[in-house]
Amino acid sequence: MRPLISSLLLLTGLAFGQTGFSIDALDRSVNPCDDFYRFSCGTWLKNNPIPPDQSSWGRFNELAERNRTILREILEKYSSPTVHRDANEQKIGDYYASCMDEGQIDAKGLGVLQPELKRIAGLRGKSGIGTLLAYLHSIGVNAGFAFSAGQDFKDAKQMIAQADQAGMGLPDRDYYLRTDAKSETLRKEYTAHVARVFVLAGEPEAKAQADAAAVMRLETALAKGALDRVSRRDPEKIYHKMTTGQLRALAPDFDWTEYLAGTHAPAIQSLNVSEPEFLRAMNTQLAAAPLDEWKAYFRWHLLRSSTPMLPVAFVNEDFSFYGKTLRGITELQPRWKRCVASTNSALGDALGKKYVERTFGVEGKRRTLQMVEHLEAAMAEDLHQLTWMTPQTKKQALLKLKAITNKIGYPDKWRDYSSLTITRGQALANMQRASTFEFHRDLNKIGQPVDPNEWFMTPPTVNAYYDPQMNNINFPAGILQPPFYSNKMDDAVNFGGIGAVIGHELTHGFDDEGRQFDAHGNLRDWWTPKDASEFSKRTECLVKEYSNFEPLPGVKVNGKLTLGENTADNGGVRIALMALMTMPGTAKATAIDGFTPVQRFFLAWGQIWCNNMRDQMMRLLVSTDPHSPAKYRVNGVVQNMPEFQNAFGCKAGQPMVSPKACRVW
Repeated sequence: MRPLISSLLLLTGLAFGQTGFSIDALDRSVNPCDDFYRFSCGTWLKNNPIPPDQSSWGRFNELAERNRTILREILEKYSSPTVHRDANEQKIGDYYASCMDEGQIDAKGLGVLQPELKRIAGLRGKSGIGTLLAYLHSIGVNAGFAFSAGQDFKDAKQMIAQADQAGMGLPDRDYYLRTDAKSETLRKEYTAHVARVFVLAGEPEAKAQADAAAVMRLETALAKGALDRVSRRDPEKIYHKMTTGQLRALAPDFDWTEYLAGTHAPAIQSLNVSEPEFLRAMNTQLAAAPLDEWKAYFRWHLLRSSTPMLPVAFVNEDFSFYGKTLRGITELQPRWKRCVASTNSALGDALGKKYVERTFGVEGKRRTLQMVEHLEAAMAEDLHQLTWMTPQTKKQALLKLKAITNKIGYPDKWRDYSSLTITRGQALANMQRASTFEFHRDLNKIGQPVDPNEWFMTPPTVNAYYDPQMNNINFPAGILQPPFYSNKMDDAVNFGGIGAVIGHELTHGFDDEGRQFDAHGNLRDWWTPKDASEFSKRTECLVKEYSNFEPLPGVKVNGKLTLGENTADNGGVRIALMALMTMPGTAKATAIDGFTPVQRFFLAWGQIWCNNMRDQMMRLLVSTDPHSPAKYRVNGVVQNMPEFQNAFGCKAGQPMVSPKACRVW
């Protein structure tokens, strides 16, 4: 669990012959001052309907699709046992080949899960739940609660144990608690889905329905103890350091001694319990709910987590609810895409190393670092110019900026998978062993110094993140390609693309969440009361502005949930433009395709967010995603920027000119 990482996006789902910035994507029938997103992306949106196996389709997805194709080529090469392979090549090749062998998976049926199902059936009392959960967690089953290693919020150099809320099959705790008609219908559909999975697993219809109802009761009880997503943005609300004795007192009906022994974690003196009320809710149900209901709950989460490597009937049923009902997708992704994703998840460094060799290399890292330096200089200049921040806090902010480290492309040291066994023809066992490898690798960090060089995204990932406890920004090789960056493009386009992304991540160190950590990554208030008050005034402006955006009738953006990302978008674009204007020749550069450098900068920002999305997925993301929908990431930024309005000649009263423009950075 790394709850504080602020990433660029949440990927959800090709372009029409374009792999980068293109004026052919524009809709010139739209006035850029009326709807800049539509002006930037209108023709692209028209020519790029959502594929049936996707919940959305955008420029991020275009790049992710190209990356998937490269990964597929790598995996198909090494899935052949006749090719000379080193140890890691054997692992990624055989993992992928096993996943792809749908015929063998179907032939084995549910027999591959019998050892785990027997463990659950063999529970003779609730005292054995601790040992059972330790085992289930080790093989990747998200039941009960989450247990992992993480940095101590107030001693960022040290790794400690942490327990957190988990174990719910719906996307968010609010799905269990909202009382509107759509939510009530969705809960009924979820319960019916759970029952159908139990039937597939061999239960009689009546028992399956009773067990599904029990699962819903337990998960609803857990949801009532869970913290909402907006509250979880406040680090103080998810930091409750306590001793193991206090942990046992918090949930006395759970056998923590058995659980901790079963995880084989290092000796634990203290840990962070992110949400104590959640463990209290779990404890209440341990005391009150019959053992058979808990067994049904464990069976459900075992089946759900194992679905990717179970027979096709389970896969189709899983897709029916989580794909069609929740996200509006009409067609299951091809098997190869799902197996590429699974291999990347299980063996990310081994596969990522091969990806980097083919796509990025040392030169890509060098060029990106140069751009980061320009962005950091612009951020420093922005901090110097702020009129609302006092000199005392400004000094601390500049020290924090100077302390930010940059991880570009890929890790300097690749993960060692020598202790992980991957056997051809054992799809589920391979997935479980990979989960166990990662579970123990993570827990073994407890009590150890923090490794500042560790990555939490694989190299092919089309994303980026800022880590407030590490105080670093991370840009995997997967995103450092068109449409975000190209050495064939002018500076204006590159700064409007990857430059704005870099600026976005830099400002996360100073958003509503990141600003609570100091230059060393410790949770500490380094702001004067006056600065904190001025910051809150400016962010409240963003909360109000974005809360008025309505992507679907009756569905509004949650300005509080999206505050950190909205602040980063607005600040990142402003800083990237500042950096662009320092580049030699920008001020005197001639227009290209009829657009000035500043106009091309904003068009590049608009085009990286071109995205079509299904209504079901939009509803889900508005509830759960800390990022605003694509249209408002573009228009929300430009309507706050006089630089944009000057570049396109926008006048007061037009939609892209906010009468009460918001600005933090």
